[in-house]
Amino acid sequence: MKYGRIIASLLLASTLSTTYASNNAQKVTVSKINSDYAKTKYPVVFVHGMAGFIRAGDVLGLDYWYQILPDLARNGANTWATRVSPFNSTEVRGEQLAQQVEEILAITGSQKVNLIGHSHGGPTSRYVAGIMPTQVASVTAVGSPQKGSPVANVILSIEGTPLQGPLVSVVNLFSKAIVWAQGLNPKELPHDALAGGKSLTIEGSALFNSKFPMGVGTTACGEGAYQEKGIQFYSFTGNTAVTNLLDLDSALLGTSLLINAGRDNDGLVPRCSAKFGKTIRDDYRWNHLDEVNQILGLRAIFSPDPVQVYREHTNRLKLQGL
Repeated sequence: MKYGRIIASLLLASTLSTTYASNNAQKVTVSKINSDYAKTKYPVVFVHGMAGFIRAGDVLGLDYWYQILPDLARNGANTWATRVSPFNSTEVRGEQLAQQVEEILAITGSQKVNLIGHSHGGPTSRYVAGIMPTQVASVTAVGSPQKGSPVANVILSIEGTPLQGPLVSVVNLFSKAIVWAQGLNPKELPHDALAGGKSLTIEGSALFNSKFPMGVGTTACGEGAYQEKGIQFYSFTGNTAVTNLLDLDSALLGTSLLINAGRDNDGLVPRCSAKFGKTIRDDYRWNHLDEVNQILGLRAIFSPDPVQVYREHTNRLKLQGL
């Protein structure tokens, strides 16, 4: 019932919102800073994945990066959340992110940013690193399909069939609802479910990697370059589809069966596809939503706390002078 209310709240927020908020990046503020443990040299900029958001409406009040960003701010990080099209191509999302990075640099006076992207946010961040490398200090990809996902390929098999039109329309409507739920005018962001899906197929990812190869491994399951053009590259990911039977995201069991017969993936992304730059860890007992501490922090008992993992990684960036 709790999840039913959450979903209902999302839809309600999307229909009731008539006063639109700013579409700009948002700085995370807290009432008190407790330490400088995560105080990096450059701002830490977070990039959501497909179907992502910053905060889903006043009714729902659900942050995409659940409890992660305020914790970093309390530990001294200059933390920003960005908002791009929930469903669109990597290039379109990347251009939107680039504009927000330039805005953050102008506001903060910083010369560079540290980008952290989850899922489709990883390739989106790589696009920005590729077109403006002198303004990016590091890119960290979390559960990102750098070499695509078989799940996207299966979904895109509807292309050219009678199902294509209705399914694309429904997903684009959902994309608009996500934007509505954030108090935004959905017309301010373009929505293209088909382009978004194609970007995450194995073939679409290979094409993108041929244009933006930095940090991507050249072997089937190897790490990529740790540093190129002065940019540091990192990644981490989960590899377990079902981590808590009480969690709604246990539905990822179904999609996980499309990948390596249900093995070695987080429910949506193969472990090997998530490798990028220096691998921090590729075997967290997390699924794709646990990687951003969703849903509402539910995860496997005794599994690492995502909030702590992000805090420790931001300290890693700090110690690297980033």
